[in-house]
Amino acid sequence: MASNPTARMLSRLRPVRCLPQIRPSPTVRSAAPLHRQPVRHASRYSERTPSQELKKARADAGFSNPYDDISKHRSEIHRRQDWARRRKFLVLGAVLSMAAPVLIINLFDIEELAKSKADRTDAPSDVTKEFQGRKVVVAPGGEKLQAVGEGGATIELIETGTSSVPVFPKTIKLPSDAADAGAATGNAQTEYTLLGLGIRTVSFLSIQVYVVGLYVETTALGRLQAALVHRINETASALIPGEKDELRRKLLDPEQSNLIWESLLRDPSLKSNMAIRIVPTRDTNFAHLRDGLFRGITKRMQEADLEARKNQTPSEFGDEAFGAATKEFKALFDARGKAAKGDILVLRRGDHGAVDMFFQATGKKEGELGPLENCGRVQDERISRLLWLLYLGGKNVSSEGARKSVVDGCLELVERPIGTVETRVA
Repeated sequence: MASNPTARMLSRLRPVRCLPQIRPSPTVRSAAPLHRQPVRHASRYSERTPSQELKKARADAGFSNPYDDISKHRSEIHRRQDWARRRKFLVLGAVLSMAAPVLIINLFDIEELAKSKADRTDAPSDVTKEFQGRKVVVAPGGEKLQAVGEGGATIELIETGTSSVPVFPKTIKLPSDAADAGAATGNAQTEYTLLGLGIRTVSFLSIQVYVVGLYVETTALGRLQAALVHRINETASALIPGEKDELRRKLLDPEQSNLIWESLLRDPSLKSNMAIRIVPTRDTNFAHLRDGLFRGITKRMQEADLEARKNQTPSEFGDEAFGAATKEFKALFDARGKAAKGDILVLRRGDHGAVDMFFQATGKKEGELGPLENCGRVQDERISRLLWLLYLGGKNVSSEGARKSVVDGCLELVERPIGTVETRVA
């Protein structure tokens, strides 16, 4: 036997038992015959490519790629994200298509633009041809609008800034109250003069709801003038420019304006009857008007209650009498239904704080009005005070344009000596 050192050394080697035995997995064993099967090369006449044949053979043998599920999951995620993006763009397009006409209608008034560009003549624009059945003309000087009635009687008109309700009268007449100037002189009606007006809007689209104007009893303008002047300078008879700026700042300040108007409304020596005139710019109903007013009243009540708790004082609006007064005020609106565009709602505050509600509907013919109806009275002074503060004092008023217009009217009052105030303040 030939001696071979290498063979003898290899025969003495033993298998290492510490190494793991590598065994084929069931998947590999099931797929093992695939390696022994000859791969048919596709000719130009075959229907399947080699990769398709291999995939079919693997599927028939039960072989599957463990990463296929992950790929399908990712693909499904991308598909859903793509559809989510498409859905967002579709929703955004739908919202913009609905909002664009509203913005165009409310922000770009074609009639108002045409009116501002047109030269003023004796014949005003179409939207102001008539007022309450009277012909509207431009007064001499070209600055004022007047409604001329039979017999030459005229009513001065103030433009509102919207074509829906183009003008407000500078003066109105209401049934005389027990303590106003009309009753003292035996007249059935008392005259009120416009102090300022504005448009009430809602939502971020600034949708117009109504035009509101604040009127003051004409004979009480001098008393209101003196009260405003003495708020800044107790010894002055009129305010100089620097003092007027201080008064403007206070009347526009959220806290100071609330304090000034609340003290004026509480002042018994002022004896100034006031009226709020509301004219809807579109068809609505009394329920909507009531809800809007009561939301503001409720907010002011909550602010007053919070301030009372901070000062550890009893709330002014927590008694049963005030709750009954709010129900009486709601009942004034509940008795009415629709309020058409152009209808007139007037809230008159007497010198003792009682609030009267009047309503005047539009007539069957355009420009005509029906009779002025008295809807009722609420005696509680707190109701009328909160209503007036909705437009005059605080941080968020119902119409910022109305407040600024009233402030301008007040500044026109205080720039003249006390007792020489003119009736035109709007």
